[in-house]
Amino acid sequence: MPVTVLLVDDEPLVRAGLRAVLDSQPDIEVVGEAADGASVIPLVRQLRPDVVAMDVRMPLLDGIEATRAVLRSVDSPPKILVVTTFENDEYVYQALRAGADGFLLKRARPSEIVHAVRLVAEGETLLFPAAVRALAAEYGNRQARAVLERAALTEREEAVLRLMARGLTNVEIAGELIVGTETVKSHVSAILGKLGARDRTQAVITAYESGFVSPA
Repeated sequence: MPVTVLLVDDEPLVRAGLRAVLDSQPDIEVVGEAADGASVIPLVRQLRPDVVAMDVRMPLLDGIEATRAVLRSVDSPPKILVVTTFENDEYVYQALRAGADGFLLKRARPSEIVHAVRLVAEGETLLFPAAVRALAAEYGNRQARAVLERAALTEREEAVLRLMARGLTNVEIAGELIVGTETVKSHVSAILGKLGARDRTQAVITAYESGFVSPA
C-alpha cells in the first residue's frame, strides 16, 4: 500500500509542485488538497491520509492551530509534516511543540521531500537543522527538565535518545550500538512511555528543551 498524503497550502503553485514530486513515486500517493488549515479536519476524516504536508503560515487557520485541532479531534491522527519557507521561523518550532512530526523547507530538493514523507510515515525522526535546535535550547524550561528527571532513563535509553536527537533511524541506531533493530524499537517505546511523548519528535524536543542534548 502506498503512503497517502494530503497537501495543505494556500499557494496553488506550492501544492502543484509537491504533488508532482510525490505522485512521481510508486510508493506515495497524493489523495487530496486544501488551501487552508480550516479544511483539514473534514478532509482527514474523509480521506484518512497517512501524512499531512501542511503549510505553517495560512490566512484563516495556520499550521500550528490546524495541527492542534487534528491531534485533538481525530482518532488515530495522521503524521503531520509542516511546510515552511524559513527554517528559523518560530512558527515551525511552535508547530513541532504542538505535535507536528517534522518539517520540510519549500526549497527542498525533490529527493529530500520524498525522504521526509517516507520517514515521518514510518514514525522516524527528521534531523532538526541548527536553527531549530537553537530555538529548542532557547525554549529550555523547568518542565522539560523535570519530565526528563522523573523519567529516570537507563544508560542505554539515554544513549538511544541522544542518537534519536541526531536524526538516526532505528536501523542506524542499531548499527551504532551494535544491537538488533527490535531491541532499539523496544528502547524507543520505553523512552516515549517514560517521557509521556506522543512520538519520537516530541521526545527529541524534550531532550533539547531540558538541556539533555546540546544544540551544538
